[in-house]
Amino acid sequence: MQSYLPFEKPVVELREKISELKTFTEEKDIDLTDEISHLEERLEQLENDIYGNLMPWQRVQIARHAERPTTLDYIEYLFTSFLEMHGDRLYGDDEAIVGGIAYYKGRPVTVIGHQRGKDTKENLQRNFGMPHPEGYRKALRLMKQAEKFKRPIVCFIDTKGAYPGKAAEERGQSEAIARNLFEMAGLRVPVVCIVIGEGGSGGALALGIGNHIHMLENSTYSVISPEGAAALLWKDSGQAKRAAENMKITAPDLKELGIIETMISEVRGGAHRDVEAQAASIDKILDASLAELNGLSPEELVEHRYEKYKKIGEFTDVNALNDVTQP
Repeated sequence: MQSYLPFEKPVVELREKISELKTFTEEKDIDLTDEISHLEERLEQLENDIYGNLMPWQRVQIARHAERPTTLDYIEYLFTSFLEMHGDRLYGDDEAIVGGIAYYKGRPVTVIGHQRGKDTKENLQRNFGMPHPEGYRKALRLMKQAEKFKRPIVCFIDTKGAYPGKAAEERGQSEAIARNLFEMAGLRVPVVCIVIGEGGSGGALALGIGNHIHMLENSTYSVISPEGAAALLWKDSGQAKRAAENMKITAPDLKELGIIETMISEVRGGAHRDVEAQAASIDKILDASLAELNGLSPEELVEHRYEKYKKIGEFTDVNALNDVTQP
């Protein structure tokens, strides 16, 4: 049975009631068709009311759902003949990032993504999806290999952030992230990035310098977690909900701000409700994205990426403002 979030309780209770009535009908041979039909109509309306009007903090909760599909889940549905590659050729392998070569609709591509665990044991193995420097260096090694062999790159983003531990800092965490940002900006092959869960801080951005950035509807992308922002602004991490509502970190906000190209609709209730259907939605966007980018030359791809990031943000030219205000 799938777990549910606090705000989903009314939906879950109504589903259980409908299930009980159906079971009772079968066991007692009593016709409760009208009652069940009425409850199903109520359920439809309730789901529309809840999932059609999600608040930012509720989207954060869905993005963090323990059963939310991971990079490897989507690789299984979207790609064929995936061959995972390990190690950064400098220190070791980091299982918080997975990557390798695969076929997408018959064409070879390089796939890289953050990887969380599904249970406590796997989360410890994958460090809860928070990479060490060797994870980012492994990703960069695969990206440079993809560039050499002219393979498009697909990145799946899903991390709370880069691991902030002592060992990671000793091995050059900030340098590894900065190097990825620098190198990804100049890659001469198409780069498509898809945020599938949490996109946290530089740990996410290190896989996020792409020609196109897409986000699942209930994913987040931010410079800091709501808890971290609340602790900095109000000295109280318990005000994370308030922070989430002010930070503009959800897909609808980022689409409006022009930071992402596409908000990918999710299965009602979240991607974990139907992974296959969610993968099909991603497939349509990814296919269209690669089709557009494959028509660009290496030089045009670099310029395309440069123009994309140059347009992000708003600013005021002080000199121009002075010219307007002066008589």
